[in-house]
Amino acid sequence: MASNQNLKDLQSVLQAIESESDSLNLHSISFYLAQPTSGCYRETENSIKISICEDEILFFCQFIIAMVTAENIRTGVRNLEFHNVEWEIQLVNSLGVLLDISSNVKQLVFERNKFDAECLTEISDVIKRNKVIKEIMFSESGIRNLGAALLADALKVNDTLEELQIWEDSIGSKGAEELSKMIEANSTLKSLTIFDSNTLTATPLISAVIARNRAMEVHVWSGENGDKTSKVVEFIPENFTLRIYRVDVSGACRVACSLGCNSTVKSLDLSGVRLKSRWAKEFRWVLEQNQTLKEVILSKTCLKDKGVVYVSAGLFKNHSLESLHLHGNWFSGIGVEHLLCPLSRFSALQCQANITLKSVTFGGGRTKIGRDGITAILRMLTTNETVTQLGIYDDESLRPDDFVRIFKSLQKNASLRQLSLQGCRGVRGDLLQQAIMETLQVNPWIEDIDLERTPLKNSGKADGIYQKLGQKGKSENESEMDLLKDMPLTEPKSCRVFFCGQEYAGKNTLCNSISQNFSSSSSKLPYLDQVRTLVNPVDQAVRTVGMKIKTFKDEDTKISIWNLAGQHEFYSLHDLMFPGHGSASFFLIISSLFRKPTNKEPKTPEEVEEDLQYWLRFIVSNSRRALQQCMLPNVTVVLTHYDKINQPSQNLQFVVNSIQRLKDKFQGFVDFYPTVFTIDARSSASVTKLTHHIRKTSKTILQRVPQVYQLCNDLIQILSDWRSENYDKPAMKWKEFDELCQVKVPALRIRSRHENKENMEMRRKVVATCLHHIGEVIYFNELGFLILDCEWFCGEVLSKLVKLEVRRQSGAENNGFISRKELEKIVRGSLQGPIPGVGSKVFENLEASDLVRMMLKLELCYEQDPSDPNSLLLIPSILEEGRGKPQRWQISSPEFLYAGRHLECHDSSRTFLTPGFFPRLQVHLHNRIMALKNQHGAIYNLEKYLITININGIYVRVELGGQLGYHIDVLACSTKNLTETLRLIHQLIIPAIQSLCHGITLTENIIRPECVRNLTPPRYRKTQFVSLQLLKDALLSVPAEGMYDYQHTWDPVSDSGKPILQAGFDLARDLLSDDDFREVLHRRYYDLHNLAVELQVPPESSPDGQDPNNDPDGKVEPTFGGLAKGLETVLQRLRIIEQEIKDVKQEIQGLRYYEHRLLIELHRKVNYIVNFNVQLEERKVPNMIYFVKTENYSKRLITNIISGMTALRLHMLCEFRREMHIVEDQIGCEMMQVDNRAVKSLAPYMSTFMKLVTFALKIGAHLAAGMGQLIPDLSREVAHLADSSLMYGAAGAVAAGAAGAAAMGRMDRSRNKNRSGDTQQELRAVQQWITDFLRERRCSTGKDIAEKFGLWRVRYRDDGHIAWICRRHMTLRANEIIQVPL
Repeated sequence: MASNQNLKDLQSVLQAIESESDSLNLHSISFYLAQPTSGCYRETENSIKISICEDEILFFCQFIIAMVTAENIRTGVRNLEFHNVEWEIQLVNSLGVLLDISSNVKQLVFERNKFDAECLTEISDVIKRNKVIKEIMFSESGIRNLGAALLADALKVNDTLEELQIWEDSIGSKGAEELSKMIEANSTLKSLTIFDSNTLTATPLISAVIARNRAMEVHVWSGENGDKTSKVVEFIPENFTLRIYRVDVSGACRVACSLGCNSTVKSLDLSGVRLKSRWAKEFRWVLEQNQTLKEVILSKTCLKDKGVVYVSAGLFKNHSLESLHLHGNWFSGIGVEHLLCPLSRFSALQCQANITLKSVTFGGGRTKIGRDGITAILRMLTTNETVTQLGIYDDESLRPDDFVRIFKSLQKNASLRQLSLQGCRGVRGDLLQQAIMETLQVNPWIEDIDLERTPLKNSGKADGIYQKLGQKGKSENESEMDLLKDMPLTEPKSCRVFFCGQEYAGKNTLCNSISQNFSSSSSKLPYLDQVRTLVNPVDQAVRTVGMKIKTFKDEDTKISIWNLAGQHEFYSLHDLMFPGHGSASFFLIISSLFRKPTNKEPKTPEEVEEDLQYWLRFIVSNSRRALQQCMLPNVTVVLTHYDKINQPSQNLQFVVNSIQRLKDKFQGFVDFYPTVFTIDARSSASVTKLTHHIRKTSKTILQRVPQVYQLCNDLIQILSDWRSENYDKPAMKWKEFDELCQVKVPALRIRSRHENKENMEMRRKVVATCLHHIGEVIYFNELGFLILDCEWFCGEVLSKLVKLEVRRQSGAENNGFISRKELEKIVRGSLQGPIPGVGSKVFENLEASDLVRMMLKLELCYEQDPSDPNSLLLIPSILEEGRGKPQRWQISSPEFLYAGRHLECHDSSRTFLTPGFFPRLQVHLHNRIMALKNQHGAIYNLEKYLITININGIYVRVELGGQLGYHIDVLACSTKNLTETLRLIHQLIIPAIQSLCHGITLTENIIRPECVRNLTPPRYRKTQFVSLQLLKDALLSVPAEGMYDYQHTWDPVSDSGKPILQAGFDLARDLLSDDDFREVLHRRYYDLHNLAVELQVPPESSPDGQDPNNDPDGKVEPTFGGLAKGLETVLQRLRIIEQEIKDVKQEIQGLRYYEHRLLIELHRKVNYIVNFNVQLEERKVPNMIYFVKTENYSKRLITNIISGMTALRLHMLCEFRREMHIVEDQIGCEMMQVDNRAVKSLAPYMSTFMKLVTFALKIGAHLAAGMGQLIPDLSREVAHLADSSLMYGAAGAVAAGAAGAAAMGRMDRSRNKNRSGDTQQELRAVQQWITDFLRERRCSTGKDIAEKFGLWRVRYRDDGHIAWICRRHMTLRANEIIQVPL
């Protein structure tokens, strides 16, 4: 870049522009004429200021001419400014030429210029032609009304200019009228700024903008008669606000007329504008017609009674206005009476005329409310049901007793929320204060009373009123967003450790040993560390039933061990115990090295790995489901019964290796502790290190998790004390919790009334929820109680529910149902202690029915018939599996339709549908079906892993893929068509499934219909489904005429040589619903549209079918004539269905027609490119190249060349005309690194032909008849279809790889003439680069090219063109070519 010193004189700058010096990369050029001295100043790297004195004025002409011829100026300059220029027609013509050929000039500024009429006319013509400039400013250039008229004439044609500014040019009312006509025709101008000496300029401009609903920002200033500059009008479309500061009555009336049908103004502000009844008469029509105006501010507008009467008349028919401000006007009580008339009711039978207006203000020193006005106010306050804000400002006419009457009337008002009496002199006295307090005692809805600048406020008597309102002043209002700001946070003091493991893993024994360690450290009995904990043989035989919780204290930290039951019947409850987001917790996965503790049969490494993998998948799946996880779950692996291993064995090493594989597999999903503990769970000494690890990890976790409210730590002790005082109640009602907070917790104490009470209730619920997340209580909103003893609830209540013996109660087959009374009896029995009378006081405040409601809320059970209070309750977790039962459809007919969907976890190796998922689904889906309005007696039956539904003639089976499955199959047998059947599945079944597995992605697949018809067992269906998305993508990649005929082939299935399913196929159209197929069609249209745009082919509408005109249905009478008419109706419906099928087929026909046109155009243009390439007679090397990068034993095509890329391989296409293709087993040349020269030579080449090939491959052009090999098929080179950034369907991914397929000129017809030379230059640069590259690789002869690329140089016999073709074409087309070796 040249320095400023080299560019100070005009001559050097002029020479730099003429020579197109690289030092001048200018974006902005400013010319200042009539300066004292000449010179240039480089303001920034991309902007320059050129000053020219009067003696050197010829330099300005030379600069303009030089800028016309300089390429870098034409393409680089964005802003041009001209100051103090006296234009002549020759200069304007030169400027016009510059603007016509410049492609980037966005801003044009004329400041203190002089134009004559001829110059202004030429400027107008330039603006008409220009399609680039976005902003034009004229400042003090004396264009006046003539210039404004010419500008308006130009902008009626120009549709690209976005901003126009005219400053101090005195366009006057005539110029403004011309600009207003322009606004009516121009819809693209986004900003208009005018500064004029006459305020009349604003009226026609803003009226045109408003009347035409233009989204144009308008600012008009005025400095009339030497006054200070002031704004006249402002319209900001972003916030729909129109503000008028100065306008005469005629102008105001004109603006009002434009507002009648306007939809862009929602807020109108005319504050301070003097208005008269003539304007109000026009505004009445606006209120009656306008449907979008929400707020009108007419304060201090001098409106009198007549004007207010017109406004109130408009309110009778208005249904949109919400806020009206009329304070500071001059009307009397008559005006108030008319204003409030549409807001009042005069009898019990009368309806309120206006129900949308929410806020009204009036008053002022010159407003005389009087007797008529106070009567109207009282009537409105007594009868109105919609106004929420009322303001009476600065009133001097009302007395204290009038305000007393106002507050007395508010005792019957239930809608008013805010009352403002600012500056009212009559607000004074003890009687008024007493009346306000009495009203607040009766009316709980008033939220705010504004008494600023009133005698009552000034005397200090308003403090009691604010205190009654729950505030000491307006500034102390407590917003909902600030409810929790004053609640300090602190580090949690409680951590949970979850013991996960299968049965017989030794979890309970390990928990006892850890308890001994905690006890010994506190009691200082060292010999206990060396003595084994003897277990009674009876206790050893009795396994732990249900979940157990043990709590220990480690200094000031509370550690609770949650022992999850290992028996399979308890798995469905584990999801409920999983910690929520931000909870301080970690996991110990415990696995025994032996199958049972009573024998010495060791587990195989595969069995240990299976045990650990289940719990790892459980943890990952639930952590995905829990929102806002602050960190990865922390996991420690513990192997028990290590004492039974006499000596290290190879089997143990295999176990260690399998654990390491699991760590590698789940890396990034869980945080593993590096050490695997091998222990004897019965020995306190053996678990010493594990106990130390639990202590240390607990402290670490507590430091890492989010902080909790300090109140939580305080409430833990308060709740513990409460339990001690109340006979160790395991639960408390919410009312008791409220009372406890009010008495014991100052931060949660209610100190005032209404609003504060709601806010404090919210604070208490937040604290209770926080206690739930950290595991101290079990609390769910809206249930009305808290569970304080988590071990009791998990170990006694939930465990009892899992072990219910329904068969014994009913004497029938276990179907999961139990009566409400029986369930309450079991719950009541579990709550009572073994000694009669002990523990029975729990039911003084907590009933068993409360727990049943909790189970219903958590969807642990549901009512068979919600409308029946004595309905049976279903507990899905106790359902039995229907193994051994014959699996068949309840109905069967060849005419029935069979369809199925297979939903599978996307990452099935690390996630699964947890055991608690399917029971929740059984309940949730039942509740959704019962909530449907059109369920029509739906039948809902359950088994352990099966849901069967019969709804509206559609039979659905929802099957879980095994107890620890990772997929769900939805099978349907239907009397409806495929579209109606799949709509039920997609609108009811699948949303219910997805709503219960947050964070786990399920992929949808289509099951083979034959498997659905025969209810083929799941073990044989593992390969009999296809991805829905892949099937859609496959349809996108075939020609339009083949979409109906595309088939998906199914593989055969056999078992021990016995055939189960034969190979077969189904048409893709029969597997997809109408909705899915239309989606494919629309995506196909999208691809065709993009190709048409790229080829510059105007779209043509394909012939559409006409819908039949159906006669309206009549009533079918019970006669022969009526039956005939009914039969005709059925036939008519069949004709409609037939017409819909024809419509779809016509869409296919339209696609074929559209594709045919595009393929013809594609053939012509690609043929042109090929012929253009072969016109380069030398053709010593091929030039149809592409690049490939090898990754993970697969190839990936390169779509963009960037400097610094490494390890690429260059390949070449066979160039035989109309049959270009890749060459199989081509060696190619390796390119170690891409340098800047390669980028410069290849970048245009890589970017031009790619778009054409992309869209062609998307529509399957490379497969179309007659175009078979016209476009090279590079699909074999694509390694990662789903990750392609240009992908739109599978074919789009193929197209994304075809980056460097061929070189071609841009297809924009408007630039063909200018681009032909550039295309030649680009092709020569590419060919020169290829020649140099091959020479460096010692591959410059024909023999070398044949060895590396499998291409030979030939000449066509008919036209003599040169091409490089493969061996196959050398053989097949030998009669068409002559080999021309180098």
